[in-house]
Amino acid sequence: MKYLEGRIGWTLLVLAGLVFPFVTGNDYHLTVMSTAYIFALATLGLNLITGYTGQFNLAHSGFMALGAYVVGILTVDHQVPFWIAFALSGVITALVGLPLGFVSLRLKGHYFSIFTLCVGYIMFLVIEKWESLTHGTVGIIGIPAPTGFGGYVFDQPRALYYLVFAFLVVGAFVMHRIVTSLLGRTFMAIRNSDELAESLGINLARNKLLSFLLSVFYAGLAGGLYAGFVRFLGPDLAGTHHTFEMTTFMLIGGIGTILGPLLGAIGMPWLSQHLQFLQEYRYVVFGPLIILLVIFVPNGIVGSYLAWKARRASNEAKKLAAAPAAKPVNTTAPQGGATHA
Repeated sequence: MKYLEGRIGWTLLVLAGLVFPFVTGNDYHLTVMSTAYIFALATLGLNLITGYTGQFNLAHSGFMALGAYVVGILTVDHQVPFWIAFALSGVITALVGLPLGFVSLRLKGHYFSIFTLCVGYIMFLVIEKWESLTHGTVGIIGIPAPTGFGGYVFDQPRALYYLVFAFLVVGAFVMHRIVTSLLGRTFMAIRNSDELAESLGINLARNKLLSFLLSVFYAGLAGGLYAGFVRFLGPDLAGTHHTFEMTTFMLIGGIGTILGPLLGAIGMPWLSQHLQFLQEYRYVVFGPLIILLVIFVPNGIVGSYLAWKARRASNEAKKLAAAPAAKPVNTTAPQGGATHA
């Protein structure tokens, strides 16, 4: 993973994403990868509130569904252009998250998680039961495909792939800038210790709320992309199992990193696809694999690599500090006698 560090590594990953459609000639593979990219974008948001701020939001899939339904309702029922509806998907999701954030972020630990679990289930019930707005269990059908310049429509698998990939690249870049900034370090200080962060003058309520809003904003945008990609919506998108899937992506890839959730969100669907030959028994293999990874690689793939790298650097520093200083070389001429040829 030496070459996956810094700009070189990210450039290689972007190039791999650009080349992928030419490597695979199967539209189904493009669909699987595009769906993985959308959930990777949502997982980046969950990783911000969970991995960097230390608050486990179990309503994350509900906010993703909210963003998707904003696009679906506005485009299908009110004929709003897709991109306007898409822009509103993130904004409206953040606005809905604002009062919930005020309430939930005053809680800590498992109390916060239980509260958000209840909020997520309420969001699922609202989507399922409010038929006049969300179409209920029938779902929203006929969501228009995203449009481009000159009347171009992203209605083909390859075009949709590149559109989703572009949003993932931009989303990952912005998230990287956030977590490496002073704001990101503030989030990490809150994660490590509320009391210590507060003693340093950090406003806990304001920064927790900001992290929560950024997180659900990412979820809303991912939901808006999902609506334009799948073009059909049902209440299942708000199910808590999607949040647990994204949590699995974080744990396996490396929670509290940028690359980890991306690797988890992209790699796990492909692993599941390759186990489809086992049909309903594939989870008998899939489940224990995840358990073994969590037990033996608790920091995830990327997190374990970074921890190993830090230990190696520490050991090398200790060796250098413990090494005896080299004796100086005596360069003066010997005294008391002449030299002979």
